[in-house]
Amino acid sequence: GESVEITLDPGSGANQQYIEDCQVCCRPWVVSVSYDEDGTAHVFVDASDDHDDHDD
Repeated sequence: GESVEITLDPGSGANQQYIEDCQVCCRPWVVSVSYDEDGTAHVFVDASDDHDDHDD
């Protein structure tokens, strides 16, 4: 797989979740970020299958 860059914003809270499009395939991801008390970021990315082929 290819590497991609995700910009983090610690000023937006200790726990964050948002949708971002993949820079390679343009499909949406769910990005979850949490910060430890010492400021260490933990980033989890998952495919956003819930947004495929739906016209809500």
